[in-house]
Amino acid sequence: MTVINTNGAALRAMAATQRANADLAQSMAKLSSGQRINSAKDDAAGLAISSSMTAQIRGMTQGIRNAMDGVSLVQTADGALTEVSNMLQRVRELAVQAGSGTYSMTDRAALQSEVSALSTQIDQTLRSASFNGVSLFNGNAPVYDADNNLVDASVKLNIQAGPNIADTIPVAIPPIQTTYIREDVSYWYNYEGRLTEPVVYDNYYTGPTSHLVTFDDYMAGGKIGGKLIGRDDIGRITYPQTGDQWYDPNGTRYSDYDYDTYKQRREFSLTDELNVTNRYRTDHTLKRVDELLGTVASVQGQLGATGNRLESAIATLTSGTTNLSEARSRIADTDYSDESVKLARAQILAQASTAMLAQANQSQKDVLKLLGQ
Repeated sequence: MTVINTNGAALRAMAATQRANADLAQSMAKLSSGQRINSAKDDAAGLAISSSMTAQIRGMTQGIRNAMDGVSLVQTADGALTEVSNMLQRVRELAVQAGSGTYSMTDRAALQSEVSALSTQIDQTLRSASFNGVSLFNGNAPVYDADNNLVDASVKLNIQAGPNIADTIPVAIPPIQTTYIREDVSYWYNYEGRLTEPVVYDNYYTGPTSHLVTFDDYMAGGKIGGKLIGRDDIGRITYPQTGDQWYDPNGTRYSDYDYDTYKQRREFSLTDELNVTNRYRTDHTLKRVDELLGTVASVQGQLGATGNRLESAIATLTSGTTNLSEARSRIADTDYSDESVKLARAQILAQASTAMLAQANQSQKDVLKLLGQ
């Protein structure tokens, strides 16, 4: 049937041209962006999967950076403790030196000058050590709760080393104690307000010819000749005189309940604890330094273990990021070999359909021949 109102061949050629042009535009978009999925219509399911993978990849990439920051924090703390350990070793060396009876009081004072400087620096190092404004050590005085229980003063952090909520690595840095609390050992109040007192010596005392002033004497509020014992008196050897009061380890004591309720505490700084001016204080200093060295070594061991865990997490996240990126690439990235073939095909079809459309439009001129034109 010959008609002029409807040119079926031209319509079919036009539809083919539109399809070819759409395929051509799609191929060019994929090749120019490098993405196989440029909109949901390209692959709705693939878009959802690749979006989820992208979230995981970006989360893991940030987790790697977080873990690296955690490693830097651990290294900073470890470096501070290494310096503290070196200073403690020097204090111990000075204490061993001061333990010899060949040194005069002047010599001990000179040794104490260096010990005091080192103890002050140790305290300052631990208090000021920080990473990006985060304090690394809680070297302050122990904190007690309402029930007189020691509160854990550890520095506790969580490193978000992964894309999910549960992907955290805890970093706990136990405190390095630089302040010590001693409790009164003699003045224990009971519910009636009574208290026990140290033994009182008088002129008729016929006991030992000398007395070593101890920390207990100081904490009990003891006296030398009626004068309260000061911290500088600890470790002195005194001789009995009127007004002496010493701590009595066998004195009256009240119930633990009353003791816990009313006991008092006094604070000793690290400089108070590390003292080599006499043999008693020197022995105490050696004990304290050994405790601190053990604590520092223990904390460094924990930091080393945490650092190793963070580095393992970095390696795992790096591997996971690589594998997941490859998986996403297979879904979302353009295969240039395949898409280049599709582009060539679309270009040929577009040209061919355009040519056929021109031919279909030309065929309508044959109607004129039927009209005698």
